Amino acid sequence: QVRLVESGGGSVQAGGSLSLSCAASGSISKIDSMGWYREAPGKQRELVASITTDSTTNYADSVKGRFTISRDNAKNTVYLQMNSLKPEDGAVYYCNLDGREYRFPSWIKRSYWGQGTQVTVSS
Repeated sequence: QVRLVESGGGSVQAGGSLSLSCAASGSISKIDSMGWYREAPGKQRELVASITTDSTTNYADSVKGRFTISRDNAKNTVYLQMNSLKPEDGAVYYCNLDGREYRFPSWIKRSYWGQGTQVTVSS
């Protein structure tokens, strides 16, 4: 079982910055990617950014140029630096880990989620 513990978030004025971090603990055979999703009231959960173990990144168009995702593979930790925040960035941000476990004779995909952390951006 894998546990994701998020930290960071909070409240900031538009144009400000916040950073999030997420540490994974527990046992999983292989981590494919870690990332951040967000869910605003009345909206579906959406991908914000993700990063693979070889540091390939993927960003939502709405955050490109403003957010930066990074990871420390040795610590199984992923970070999200959010700059130039806008009110529409306000949401609950969830850490995600996608990986695989080996259960002979197959690899089984697993997806884990953090508990979520609130980001509020005031205009």
